[in-house]
Amino acid sequence: MHEFLIAVVAFIVLVGVMVVVHEFGHFAVAKLCGVRVEAFSVGFGPRLFGVKYGETDYKVCLLPLGGYVKMTGETPEQNLSLPGSGSGTVPGTPVAYQAAERVLGENSDKNLPTSGNYESLADDPGAFTSHPRWQRMLIGVAGPVANFILAFGLMLFYFGVFNEVPKSEVTTATIEWVAPGSAAATAGLQPGDTIRQFQSVTNPDWDAINRVSALNQGQILPLTVDRGSKTVQLSLHVPPPAKNQDFDLLDAGYYPELVPGPIEVKEVEPGYPAAQAGLRDGDAIQSVDGHEFHTVQALLAYMQEGKGKPLALVVIRNGATLPPIVAHPTMIENSWKLGFAPRQIPFHHVPLPPDQAFNKAKAFCVDNSTMIFDVLGGIFTHKVAVSQLSGPVGIARMAGEAAETRGWLPKFGLAAGISLNLGILNLMPFPILDGGLIMLLLIESVIRRDINIDVKERIYQAAFVVLLVFFAFIIVNDVTKLPLFTHLKP
Repeated sequence: MHEFLIAVVAFIVLVGVMVVVHEFGHFAVAKLCGVRVEAFSVGFGPRLFGVKYGETDYKVCLLPLGGYVKMTGETPEQNLSLPGSGSGTVPGTPVAYQAAERVLGENSDKNLPTSGNYESLADDPGAFTSHPRWQRMLIGVAGPVANFILAFGLMLFYFGVFNEVPKSEVTTATIEWVAPGSAAATAGLQPGDTIRQFQSVTNPDWDAINRVSALNQGQILPLTVDRGSKTVQLSLHVPPPAKNQDFDLLDAGYYPELVPGPIEVKEVEPGYPAAQAGLRDGDAIQSVDGHEFHTVQALLAYMQEGKGKPLALVVIRNGATLPPIVAHPTMIENSWKLGFAPRQIPFHHVPLPPDQAFNKAKAFCVDNSTMIFDVLGGIFTHKVAVSQLSGPVGIARMAGEAAETRGWLPKFGLAAGISLNLGILNLMPFPILDGGLIMLLLIESVIRRDINIDVKERIYQAAFVVLLVFFAFIIVNDVTKLPLFTHLKP
């Protein structure tokens, strides 16, 4: 229940900020262009409270999962039989929120003009459709641009103020452990190998390896590793994720060496195998059965392969190496464990100067933006499963995990990534989205006349149905990934 509440609160805050910034982009440019904004809403559905300032109702609504900007004359209903109509959507409102707003929001019949004031709306200089198409395009693109600016600003702030760096880290893509029988073992990878070429990426880090692997699920990728003084050419089959599971690089069976040095023990649970074997708080595990492990993740994988067999631990205590002790793993929560909490990797802050922070923030935004297109391309080429997409439930789960994860990078990185996603997806040339509005305006500019309002209505209705079906699929896909419906990984 605790994790659920954190996920819900984190999701509402995260998505609320993203959408409000998005809608503020539309709002600001609409005001600059002289378009009358009737409402700026945080949330949708029935109005809870707000303030009317000038011609705009600034309000908070019941459902806190989005927001919208309502401009005079923007909806198809308001533009029926009106000359000069060129817009039929609420610019920028995300797919699910906009669809729901059409059903639950305040854009109902009570807001439609009566037949007697159609002409007055057409002549209204404050109406959305009374403005040139180029201004309407600017209003449409302003929301996504606001999201891009937010993403860049978040990462610029992170790198300039925090920039968390491990006090000691392994900068190469070195493999710590290879699970027997795994895809990595079949490829011939061994502990201690350093990956120098992964497909087309030279000297990759683990983020790059994860990104390339996720885009080539089920494919065989060439790689080159340094093994001692030798260079070895190998081929790795990237296994697709199990049904209802997200892609995980560890499924290939190789574990990255992230930090040097032994595993440091923070706390030993009384009564569990580690305590029974004599392990104490503050000890460091130098090796297990002769294998040097640096992270608990790799050690856990090794124990799962052993299925509970006794382990010989070489322990460092107060700087001295002790004789090996024997520990007998026990099954805890469907996993073989020893019963101790490791000391987390120590970080320190190394704020970057403005120029370096700028370049790092730019690189983050470029990499994450192009990754979206790579994922979409992978879906169309069947290299990436549609089930890998995440919707509100998946985002809530990630938001909750980021909120509970130590450090600022998971929080800033997730927020910036979602903001980039929101901006890019809204630029897709699909009706109801900002990109659809811009596409229709471009078409009207080319043909030098407005598209028939009835045709627009049919386009929006069809798009609305498609988006609802897609949204329902994403929701079901998200729910099936919850731990309630999946087996815990060893």
